Amino acid sequence: MASEPDLAAVPVDDQPLPLYETEATRAYARKVVLLVAGILFYQGYASAIVPIASPWIAKSFSLDQSALAAVFAWMAFAYLGAIALARMVDRFGRRRVMVWSMLAMPISVLGAALSTHLASFVLCLILMNSFGGAALASGIVIVAEAMPIALRAQGQSWAGLAAAAGAGFTIFLMPILDRGGISWRMLLWIGAAGIVVVPLLARALPESQRWEAAAESGDTSRARFYDIFVPLYRKRSVALTFCTIFAMACGEGITTYAYFHAVSVVGLSAAAASLMMLIGGGVGMLGFPAGAWSAEKFGRVPTVVMCGIAVAAGGLLFYWGPPGHFAWPFTWLMIAFCLLNIVNNAVTVGSNAAFTELYPTALRGTSIGWFALIGAGASLSAEAGLSRLAKPLGGISNGVGYLALLAIPGAVLFGLTIDETRGLSLDESAREAAFEGRGSRA
Repeated sequence: MASEPDLAAVPVDDQPLPLYETEATRAYARKVVLLVAGILFYQGYASAIVPIASPWIAKSFSLDQSALAAVFAWMAFAYLGAIALARMVDRFGRRRVMVWSMLAMPISVLGAALSTHLASFVLCLILMNSFGGAALASGIVIVAEAMPIALRAQGQSWAGLAAAAGAGFTIFLMPILDRGGISWRMLLWIGAAGIVVVPLLARALPESQRWEAAAESGDTSRARFYDIFVPLYRKRSVALTFCTIFAMACGEGITTYAYFHAVSVVGLSAAAASLMMLIGGGVGMLGFPAGAWSAEKFGRVPTVVMCGIAVAAGGLLFYWGPPGHFAWPFTWLMIAFCLLNIVNNAVTVGSNAAFTELYPTALRGTSIGWFALIGAGASLSAEAGLSRLAKPLGGISNGVGYLALLAIPGAVLFGLTIDETRGLSLDESAREAAFEGRGSRA
């Protein structure tokens, strides 16, 4: 009688579904997802501090709307740090970079909490977001490589839910601090306390079996940053570069200024704006399982196209509303924010699933770093444009509405150029054998 295969020696993605349902593989996948979720909860909390506290940050540093946009533009340089760290995800391992990031983030948050000058404050935020971007890249790669084919999109939805819940915790705390007369900097002090717990979560995380196999074969050491543009991947890399430009320019506006729009433009109180964002964020979490279901039912590409176009509509509804003299501005914004969050989260699941499936193990983190670099340029351009055009356009909110329209060409381009990967193993979707057989410079 044939003996049972050694599950530890077989990448989880390549195991048949019945084997995945054994207790050993089920426990492995559960451990990976829970640990990544805990780390991404912290990452979501830290990354939400500045957008949520932006009205109070503006007052503390005496910033007008244009100056606030300039601060966010400088923070976009965090992507430059994230790209180097993302390359290390492939070179040195997913788990190791995750540990580095989870140690560095709380230290950077502590530096921001202690900063009294704008320049040092922004520098600490750039470092925090650089390591936060690396933690996010490591997390979604680890989940993609740990999950079997049928659950890969669902795994990305769980990762997204964890990050969104962390951001929701920030939203929950801000009105409590404001009502109690406590400085917004308390959000940073709470984040700095994460140095006690988060590294423990990171150390308990196992290394990706796929990466270990690729490292042993020498693929990770031979691969280079520019290998994502070898002929085997050139078409998808060029197309995704332009898609990222459109998506990041759009996303930089709609995700950064929601709280600012509600408080400083529409005139909601801090409590009402936080309630709107808590309800909208909570309802918006439905977008994660909805995106996973759509990505498995219809495919990654249709999900990104449909939801991407819907993001543009939701952005206009939120930032160009409510109409003048509308009797219930809170209701308008809350409904618009719910819809915007649902479709934005759904497109995140579809795009993360696709991005992690289109490149081989030796380039999976590198590809995310490359698109983070492109995203940095798009985000910087968007914030610089808002900083210069806020007054001519009648305010930041009007400018963000125009940026939201960029989601449409990005979604259309994605639909026309990107291969569908639903139902394929990572080896098939990433053309792993062809990459290894032809060499990294083929």
